[in-house]
Amino acid sequence: MKTLLISAAVAAAFVVPSTAMAQAIPPAVVAVVDLGKVTDECTACKSAAATLRSQVTGLQNREKALATPLQTEQKAIQAQIDALNGKEPDAALKARVQSFQTRQQQGAQEIAAQQQQIQANQQYIQKQIGAKLGPIYQQVMQKRGANVLMESGSTLAVASAVDVTNDVLAALNAALPSLQTTAPAASKQPQGR
Repeated sequence: MKTLLISAAVAAAFVVPSTAMAQAIPPAVVAVVDLGKVTDECTACKSAAATLRSQVTGLQNREKALATPLQTEQKAIQAQIDALNGKEPDAALKARVQSFQTRQQQGAQEIAAQQQQIQANQQYIQKQIGAKLGPIYQQVMQKRGANVLMESGSTLAVASAVDVTNDVLAALNAALPSLQTTAPAASKQPQGR
Protein backbone atom coordinates (compact mmCIF):
# COMPACT_ATOMS: atom_id res chain seq x y z
CA MET A 1 0.00 0.00 0.00
CA LYS A 2 2.85 2.30 0.89
CA THR A 3 4.43 1.71 -2.58
CA LEU A 4 1.15 2.50 -4.26
CA LEU A 5 0.89 5.85 -2.42
CA ILE A 6 4.48 6.75 -3.30
CA SER A 7 3.84 5.89 -6.95
CA ALA A 8 0.67 7.98 -6.97
CA ALA A 9 2.52 10.90 -5.35
CA VAL A 10 5.32 10.71 -7.94
CA ALA A 11 2.80 10.56 -10.79
CA ALA A 12 0.91 13.53 -9.33
CA ALA A 13 4.15 15.47 -9.06
CA PHE A 14 4.66 15.10 -12.82
CA VAL A 15 1.04 15.78 -13.77
CA VAL A 16 0.50 18.93 -11.67
CA PRO A 17 3.40 21.00 -13.10
CA SER A 18 2.52 20.13 -16.68
CA THR A 19 -1.10 21.11 -16.03
CA ALA A 20 0.05 24.38 -14.46
CA MET A 21 2.31 25.09 -17.44
CA ALA A 22 -0.44 24.43 -19.93
CA GLN A 23 -2.66 26.92 -18.13
CA ALA A 24 0.06 29.61 -18.16
CA ILE A 25 -0.46 30.36 -21.87
CA PRO A 26 -3.53 32.51 -22.41
CA PRO A 27 -5.90 31.71 -25.25
CA ALA A 28 -5.01 33.44 -28.50
CA VAL A 29 -6.87 36.62 -29.27
CA VAL A 30 -6.01 37.29 -32.89
CA ALA A 31 -6.26 40.57 -34.78
CA VAL A 32 -5.39 41.09 -38.44
CA VAL A 33 -4.02 44.07 -40.34
CA ASP A 34 -3.81 44.68 -44.09
CA LEU A 35 -0.29 46.09 -44.40
CA GLY A 36 -0.74 46.75 -48.10
CA LYS A 37 -3.68 49.02 -47.39
CA VAL A 38 -1.82 50.72 -44.55
CA THR A 39 1.25 51.52 -46.66
CA ASP A 40 -0.82 52.47 -49.71
CA GLU A 41 -3.19 54.77 -47.86
CA CYS A 42 -1.11 56.43 -45.16
CA THR A 43 -0.72 60.12 -45.95
CA ALA A 44 3.08 60.23 -45.67
CA CYS A 45 3.36 56.97 -47.62
CA LYS A 46 1.37 58.39 -50.54
CA SER A 47 3.58 61.47 -50.65
CA ALA A 48 6.75 59.38 -50.48
CA ALA A 49 5.49 57.07 -53.23
CA ALA A 50 4.80 60.08 -55.46
CA THR A 51 8.33 61.36 -54.81
CA LEU A 52 9.82 57.96 -55.66
CA ARG A 53 7.76 57.81 -58.87
CA SER A 54 9.08 61.23 -59.88
CA GLN A 55 12.63 60.07 -59.15
CA VAL A 56 12.11 57.02 -61.37
CA THR A 57 10.60 59.20 -64.12
CA GLY A 58 13.57 61.56 -63.85
CA LEU A 59 15.94 58.61 -64.16
CA GLN A 60 14.10 57.31 -67.23
CA ASN A 61 14.20 60.75 -68.83
CA ARG A 62 17.91 61.10 -68.10
CA GLU A 63 18.55 57.65 -69.53
CA LYS A 64 16.77 58.64 -72.76
CA ALA A 65 18.64 61.95 -72.88
CA LEU A 66 21.93 60.12 -72.62
CA ALA A 67 20.99 57.30 -75.01
CA THR A 68 19.66 59.32 -77.94
CA PRO A 69 22.89 61.17 -78.85
CA LEU A 70 24.94 58.06 -78.13
CA GLN A 71 22.82 56.01 -80.54
CA THR A 72 23.17 58.68 -83.21
CA GLU A 73 26.92 58.80 -82.68
CA GLN A 74 27.18 55.01 -82.74
CA LYS A 75 25.37 54.85 -86.11
CA ALA A 76 27.67 57.52 -87.57
CA ILE A 77 30.78 55.73 -86.33
CA GLN A 78 29.51 52.40 -87.64
CA ALA A 79 28.86 53.98 -91.06
CA GLN A 80 32.45 55.29 -91.16
CA ILE A 81 33.82 51.88 -90.17
CA ASP A 82 31.67 50.14 -92.79
CA ALA A 83 32.90 52.60 -95.45
CA LEU A 84 36.49 51.52 -94.76
CA ASN A 85 35.74 48.03 -96.17
CA GLY A 86 38.03 46.32 -93.70
CA LYS A 87 40.84 48.91 -93.86
CA GLU A 88 42.48 50.16 -90.72
CA PRO A 89 40.71 53.27 -89.29
CA ASP A 90 42.73 56.49 -89.15
CA ALA A 91 43.71 58.20 -85.89
CA ALA A 92 40.71 60.56 -85.98
CA LEU A 93 38.21 57.69 -86.21
CA LYS A 94 40.02 55.78 -83.46
CA ALA A 95 39.85 58.88 -81.26
CA ARG A 96 36.14 59.26 -82.05
CA VAL A 97 35.50 55.62 -81.11
CA GLN A 98 37.46 56.06 -77.87
CA SER A 99 35.53 59.24 -77.02
CA PHE A 100 32.23 57.48 -77.74
CA GLN A 101 33.13 54.53 -75.49
CA THR A 102 34.17 56.87 -72.68
CA ARG A 103 30.88 58.80 -72.84
CA GLN A 104 28.95 55.52 -73.00
CA GLN A 105 30.69 54.25 -69.85
CA GLN A 106 30.18 57.55 -68.04
CA GLY A 107 26.48 57.50 -68.92
CA ALA A 108 26.13 53.92 -67.70
CA GLN A 109 27.87 54.83 -64.43
CA GLU A 110 25.61 57.86 -63.95
CA ILE A 111 22.48 55.78 -64.51
CA ALA A 112 23.71 53.03 -62.18
CA ALA A 113 24.45 55.57 -59.45
CA GLN A 114 20.97 57.07 -59.78
CA GLN A 115 19.38 53.60 -59.68
CA GLN A 116 21.31 52.81 -56.49
CA GLN A 117 20.20 56.10 -54.94
CA ILE A 118 16.55 55.38 -55.75
CA GLN A 119 16.85 51.90 -54.21
CA ALA A 120 18.51 53.40 -51.12
CA ASN A 121 15.70 55.98 -50.90
CA GLN A 122 13.07 53.24 -51.11
CA GLN A 123 14.77 51.20 -48.39
CA TYR A 124 15.11 54.31 -46.20
CA ILE A 125 11.40 55.04 -46.55
CA GLN A 126 10.53 51.44 -45.64
CA LYS A 127 12.86 51.62 -42.64
CA GLN A 128 11.12 54.76 -41.35
CA ILE A 129 7.69 53.17 -41.75
CA GLY A 130 8.82 49.96 -40.08
CA ALA A 131 10.27 51.89 -37.13
CA LYS A 132 6.90 53.52 -36.50
CA LEU A 133 4.77 50.41 -37.10
CA GLY A 134 6.35 48.24 -34.38
CA PRO A 135 5.16 50.37 -31.46
CA ILE A 136 1.83 51.01 -33.20
CA TYR A 137 1.20 47.27 -33.44
CA GLN A 138 1.72 46.95 -29.68
CA GLN A 139 -0.58 49.90 -28.93
CA VAL A 140 -3.36 48.61 -31.19
CA MET A 141 -3.06 45.09 -29.81
CA GLN A 142 -3.27 46.38 -26.25
CA LYS A 143 -6.21 48.69 -27.07
CA ARG A 144 -8.15 45.91 -28.82
CA GLY A 145 -7.17 43.15 -26.35
CA ALA A 146 -5.27 41.05 -28.89
CA ASN A 147 -2.20 39.00 -28.12
CA VAL A 148 -1.49 37.93 -31.73
CA LEU A 149 -1.39 40.23 -34.77
CA MET A 150 -1.29 38.73 -38.25
CA GLU A 151 -1.08 40.17 -41.74
CA SER A 152 -4.44 39.67 -43.43
CA GLY A 153 -2.78 38.13 -46.49
CA SER A 154 -1.69 35.22 -44.28
CA THR A 155 -5.25 34.27 -43.40
CA LEU A 156 -7.89 32.33 -45.29
CA ALA A 157 -10.92 34.12 -43.86
CA VAL A 158 -11.35 36.90 -41.31
CA ALA A 159 -14.30 38.36 -39.46
CA SER A 160 -14.41 42.14 -39.75
CA ALA A 161 -14.46 42.45 -35.96
CA VAL A 162 -10.81 41.33 -35.74
CA ASP A 163 -9.56 43.62 -38.54
CA VAL A 164 -7.51 46.45 -37.00
CA THR A 165 -6.28 47.93 -40.30
CA ASN A 166 -8.07 51.24 -39.79
CA ASP A 167 -6.71 51.54 -36.25
CA VAL A 168 -3.15 50.95 -37.48
CA LEU A 169 -3.63 53.37 -40.38
CA ALA A 170 -4.96 56.14 -38.13
CA ALA A 171 -2.12 55.63 -35.64
CA LEU A 172 0.48 55.64 -38.43
CA ASN A 173 -0.92 58.86 -39.89
CA ALA A 174 -0.69 60.45 -36.43
CA ALA A 175 2.81 59.14 -35.68
CA LEU A 176 4.29 59.71 -39.13
CA PRO A 177 3.15 63.01 -40.65
CA SER A 178 5.96 62.97 -43.21
CA LEU A 179 8.79 60.81 -44.48
CA GLN A 180 12.30 61.68 -45.55
CA THR A 181 12.54 60.50 -49.15
CA THR A 182 16.27 60.89 -49.65
CA ALA A 183 18.46 58.39 -47.90
CA PRO A 184 21.39 59.85 -46.02
CA ALA A 185 24.73 59.44 -47.72
CA ALA A 186 26.46 56.24 -46.73
CA SER A 187 29.21 57.02 -44.24
CA LYS A 188 32.59 55.97 -45.43
CA GLN A 189 34.43 53.80 -42.97
CA PRO A 190 38.07 54.77 -42.46
CA GLN A 191 40.41 52.20 -43.88
CA GLY A 192 42.44 50.23 -41.33
CA ARG A 193 46.20 50.30 -41.54
